[in-house]
Amino acid sequence: MRHRTLPFVPAALLLAGTVHAQGGGETLEIVGSEGTPLEGTVLETFDGPWAMTFLPDGRALVTEKAGGLWLLDADGGKLGEIANGPEVDARGQGGLGDIIIAPDFAESGAVYLSYVERDPDDDALSGAVVERATLVPGASGGELAEREIIWNQSPKVTGNGHYSHRLAVSPDGYLFVTSGERQKFTPSQNMESNLGKIVRLNLDGSVPDDNPFHGGGEIADQIWTLGHRNLLGIDFDADGQLWTHEMGPKGGDELNRIVRSENYGYPEVSEGSHYSGEPIPSHETNPAFENPALAWNPVISPSGFVIHDGTLFDDWAGDGLIGGLSSEALIRVTFEEAPTDNTGAPPDDESMETIATEAERYAWGKRIREVEQGPDGAVLVLEDGAGGRLIRLVPGG
Repeated sequence: MRHRTLPFVPAALLLAGTVHAQGGGETLEIVGSEGTPLEGTVLETFDGPWAMTFLPDGRALVTEKAGGLWLLDADGGKLGEIANGPEVDARGQGGLGDIIIAPDFAESGAVYLSYVERDPDDDALSGAVVERATLVPGASGGELAEREIIWNQSPKVTGNGHYSHRLAVSPDGYLFVTSGERQKFTPSQNMESNLGKIVRLNLDGSVPDDNPFHGGGEIADQIWTLGHRNLLGIDFDADGQLWTHEMGPKGGDELNRIVRSENYGYPEVSEGSHYSGEPIPSHETNPAFENPALAWNPVISPSGFVIHDGTLFDDWAGDGLIGGLSSEALIRVTFEEAPTDNTGAPPDDESMETIATEAERYAWGKRIREVEQGPDGAVLVLEDGAGGRLIRLVPGG
């Protein structure tokens, strides 16, 4: 998303790639499942890192789930913490989440960040919020000013999972927010709730009047698409097409091409099954629902996503890069346009579909929480959990 334990390696990962550590763990040599070598350099470590974004001058910001917000120098080292950030009560999957900069950041200093807040009247209830603030960076850190909550999940519910709250700004200047279904299933199909949805907002948090369900009520007005589960990756490709990925239930993680107003089916259809073992009908059983472009079973537990547009890697331009949690890998996906039928007639836009294919996995035995592209085209990944490392990846060999 933009704007923009190591000694034990499971057998499955040995099949996907190999890893060799040098220099006390500061350098990684990673060989992908198709033999592609990568070289990794450890830049920093964090306590439960969650998201990363770059500033125009090459410095970067990193969030930690427990509430830390760090300013990094252009070499990826910590300059200091950003003060006056949100106070979060990190529980389960909830805490400080995503951060991105506004399109006019160079002039306004505006950033957007997401986090989880508790209900002041009932501590058992919680929901994600999105805040717009002004970043005032300093030589060693800085602070947030003019903080304002511009969106919140509705309703707040019990439990501490599936907040999603990933953020992206579209090329035409709208703020998109992924809103998880909070492990409650049915809200994904309920137009009076923004859980299990992708929402589209103006940059000030107001609702565009050309949203597909505008006029249907305060919540429905926000909704861009519905029928989602736990969306932890979002980005736009070079053509302005929105892509997201989401964790499925037991099996059935999805990569989705997002089409205005479409219903992606959860929990009515899925490529997986309930954790109880109860089956869920697949997408192909009901044409009313949009099919995923790619699904995984066994799952990869996707988190973090960027569509690469640099030239540092010879053939990665336009490819999707996904962080894998349970799969402990960086996963590269390619996209290809193909006709929807085999009639032999010349294809047009309406008879073409995008085929997504997993191209390669790069594994080194760590859960990957975030993936970003650096200003020079290098790939930056944040490992999950305590001591999570920031690693810069470039072509190896």
